Amino acid sequence: MFELFKKKKKQFRSYPFIIAEMSGNHNQSLKRALKLVEAAHQAGADAIKLQTYTADTMTINSDKDEFSIKDKNSLWNGQSLHKLYQKAYTPWEWHKEIINTANKLGLICFSSPFDESAVDFLEKLNVPAYKIASFECIDLPLIKKVASTGKPIIISTGMATITEISEAVDAARSVGCKNLALLKCTSTYPSDPKYSNIKTISHMKNLFGCEIGISDHTLGIGTSIAAVAFGAKIIEKHLTLSRKDGGVDSTFSLEPSELRDLVEESRRAYDSIGSIKYGPTKLEIRSVKRRRSLYIVEDLKKGEILTDKNLRRIRPGLGLPPKFYEICLGKKLKKNVKAGTPVSWDLF
Repeated sequence: MFELFKKKKKQFRSYPFIIAEMSGNHNQSLKRALKLVEAAHQAGADAIKLQTYTADTMTINSDKDEFSIKDKNSLWNGQSLHKLYQKAYTPWEWHKEIINTANKLGLICFSSPFDESAVDFLEKLNVPAYKIASFECIDLPLIKKVASTGKPIIISTGMATITEISEAVDAARSVGCKNLALLKCTSTYPSDPKYSNIKTISHMKNLFGCEIGISDHTLGIGTSIAAVAFGAKIIEKHLTLSRKDGGVDSTFSLEPSELRDLVEESRRAYDSIGSIKYGPTKLEIRSVKRRRSLYIVEDLKKGEILTDKNLRRIRPGLGLPPKFYEICLGKKLKKNVKAGTPVSWDLF
């Protein structure tokens, strides 16, 4: 089992590990960031995740077209990359207080580093794990740097081909990564559920031999819940205090009450998977006697014949099964019978 799943609190089952992604939804307010940590805790999430970068570690400040988002379907259409990251980044001086607050509440707090300097910084804060974002899945030097810490790694795989995922996995394992998980992801914001292709989760698990989860950017929780049935052991969703407050990722983020729903419904989904089984469960055994069976519904005397008037298929199920109805019609009774008698073979 992936080490990050080993929680301090007692669990009855290995429920999906729920990560609340803060991203830039703090809206450049430390007070709001800490409220997001509290909201994640109250909703029942297992972890809260940060992103560790600066605009200058992500890109350069350039007026050239390729350094701006030119996509009418994007939430950030028309914005320069540098300005977007300036608005969205989490100030590094906040990290320690956010992590300490999370730890006091029993939340795991870790981060996505976007370059080597972020890894060095996070190591000083002794984060327990790392996440590689989908856009960095192809940054093999960064993956090796993260893996060299010996901490568990989660790699998101949005846009990645099988070859690119294999290269990322090999890069992590080549420097000794033992605890690795992959997240199925669709890197559009928000994502359309019909492009989520969550069937891939079970295929990824077999192909790469590690835990698989989902980084879900769709609206609502339906896609995440469905992913549990395909073996998702990690669910990552963005969290905001309120979508109406705005924020770089607020449009496709969950509000606290929705995160609570995700926690509860993902557990129900996990509980429902079970095993391949036919026939009554232990609890259903009590219901078997309430199924239909054959009953004599009139007072009859020895020698009388069973007909469709005096023999019925009714509840409860203490008589012969209904499949013997035609066989019993026309049978002659060998003793007197009262109405409401369940049919048994010794009556004939």
